[in-house]
Amino acid sequence: MGWVADGHCAPFCKVWSHKIMKEKPTPVLVVAAALIAPDGHVCLQQRPAGKAHGGLWEFPGGKIEPGESVEAALVREIAEELGIALDPAALAPCGFAAEAGIVILLYAGRRWTGEAAALEGGALGWFRPEALGEQPMPPLDYPLADQVSRLLAAGAI
Repeated sequence: MGWVADGHCAPFCKVWSHKIMKEKPTPVLVVAAALIAPDGHVCLQQRPAGKAHGGLWEFPGGKIEPGESVEAALVREIAEELGIALDPAALAPCGFAAEAGIVILLYAGRRWTGEAAALEGGALGWFRPEALGEQPMPPLDYPLADQVSRLLAAGAI
């Protein structure tokens, strides 16, 4: 059964989680960024067609490599995917989502150098926080979108 940060079961992930646990008993750690523009819009990237979850919107990021810190992985992934340099000191943990086989750690960032672009195909979009969850997303991105929206509404990030 899949679980999200607020502790509620995600039954839509049950079959997929069971399959992943059979294939990969060790969870894959993924780090992602909720990049927040000065106007409050949040960056999502659209996965390229032809890849898993192709055409769906997600928080940019990727797998943490062995021996790599979470922050270093996020800085590397965002540079590779968006062509911008994040300030690791300005990153703040803001949520997570997990199911059997995968754990996504989400960090908020408001400071970076450069102009973000979709370097790995797909598209890049900036969305109002309340509209994040309205986008078609992979299952684990929905609870992350809710967490970001609630934290921004509360002025916590």
